[in-house]
Amino acid sequence: MIIVFGSINIDLVARVPALPRAGETVAGPDYAVIPGGKGANQALAARRAGAAVAMVGAVGRDGFAAPALSLLEAAGVELSAVAPVDAATGVAFIAVDAAGENQIVVAAGANAAVRAAALERLAPAPRDTLLMQWEVPEAEILAAARWARARDLRVILNRAPAGPVPAELAALLDVVVVNAHEVLALGAGFGLADGGADGVAAAISERHGLAVAVTLGAEGAICWADGIRHESPAYPVEVVDTTAAGDTFCGALAAALDRGRGLETALEFAAAAGSLACSRAGAQPSIPDLAAIDAAAAILAEQRNPPNRRTTP
Repeated sequence: MIIVFGSINIDLVARVPALPRAGETVAGPDYAVIPGGKGANQALAARRAGAAVAMVGAVGRDGFAAPALSLLEAAGVELSAVAPVDAATGVAFIAVDAAGENQIVVAAGANAAVRAAALERLAPAPRDTLLMQWEVPEAEILAAARWARARDLRVILNRAPAGPVPAELAALLDVVVVNAHEVLALGAGFGLADGGADGVAAAISERHGLAVAVTLGAEGAICWADGIRHESPAYPVEVVDTTAAGDTFCGALAAALDRGRGLETALEFAAAAGSLACSRAGAQPSIPDLAAIDAAAAILAEQRNPPNRRTTP
């Protein structure tokens, strides 16, 4: 089982011809109201990737709460540890340009009231997985990691939005997932010089004993663990919207590891899932199902190891 401890939002998404610069107003023809939030996105991604998933978070007592949870509920994500609180449901304001790139402003709302104490409502088994992001209070993230480590759970952190990770929290993690920008911010927090995404990921992994997975957009993903560099290309798609690509990668990676896959095949599976999420508009509506991910991952695996490849005796 995967327990996702994190944010639940409603996304207000406008498609625009170009992303606005500072002080600029850009007009879009319409907007959509779509379930989102990094925590909820990753929970749905893990569920669609074949895992049993429980969501721990908070929503407001308002009109956005039900739609924010609608796709999680429809997918069969366990929601008993989602708390209604006296604050507005979190909202993300998202602009998406013609190339599928995005610009996001998040209002935390109820996500600021998420508490690690809600994890006590769940009864995980040893080697289940806790998956977290950085859209809920830092103190609660640390408390959740302590709770998980005391129960022998695998602990995965997506350090997004970008920033440092305290040493105490780093010592509780098994895997950290970041993009090419976020890994540099993570490295800076550990006092590492900028040696590029690859070099910084390797240094963090070696120094802190973590698996460090880095998403690289169209270039795929890499992961450093135990001194070994794993890599996967992206699955080729026509990019429509990159909003949920990183969250889909995280949920799929957690699902693959939770099902016992090794890092190499888990990375391939996650890269395929993240790529597929770019081919449709919206956050949660773009997240692919297990059949689609397996098909794309099989193509990536075949590229890595062609059936007619000769090996040297």
